[in-house]
This record gives sequence, C-alpha cells and structure tokens, in this order.
Amino acid sequence: MPGMELGAVQAQFAEIVWEHEPVASGELVKICEKELHWKKPTTYTVLRKLCEKGIFQNQDGIVTSVLSREAFYSAKGEQFVEENFDGSLPAFIAAFTARRALSQAEVDEIQKMIDTFREG
Repeated sequence: MPGMELGAVQAQFAEIVWEHEPVASGELVKICEKELHWKKPTTYTVLRKLCEKGIFQNQDGIVTSVLSREAFYSAKGEQFVEENFDGSLPAFIAAFTARRALSQAEVDEIQKMIDTFREG
C-alpha cells in the first residue's frame, strides 16, 4: 500500500489525530499549536498531505481516520517485510533473532499467535 511512509513530523501529527479523533479541525489546530507549536497553516498543510495519502479524512470540518493506528502500522509492517524480505515472515524473524534473542515471554506470545492461527 503506497503512502505508508511518514516523516517524524507527520508521525507526531498522526498520533495526535488518532488520540483525539473525531476532532474538529479548529480544535486540531489548537492542539497542534499547544503540543507542536505549529501555526494554523502548518496544521492544515500536514492534514491535507495525510488525507491525500488516504490515512485521514476531513469532512465538514471533522477529522477522522480512514486507517486506524493499528491498521496503519500493520500495513506498514507488511510493506516492510514485502520490500526487505521478499514477503517472507520466517526470513524476517530469522534476521531479527540473529541479532537479538527473544525473551521467553515473546516466544510464548508468538506461539500463542501460531496456535490461534492453526485453530482457524
């Protein structure tokens, strides 16, 4: 899915929207002024760009997400595995664990996901 890349500023903004949605665009301007020290045009410019990417929408002055935080990061993760490991989750896990050992809690959590998948 194209548009999954966000710069640091866009990511901060996205987190604010996800945290406050649905939010009136005027209220979003106030939040961004307080939290990011942005002026009104900056807020609207970043909002427009993220709307163009299909992440948010601004309808009748109310900003909501088209993609939830979870859906966005899930798609971003899928894109990463596809682009860097030819879509192979085992190859990604092998590369990840080659430099960092998994804790027992992580192994248990992964096993639980596998068991849930097998059960249908």
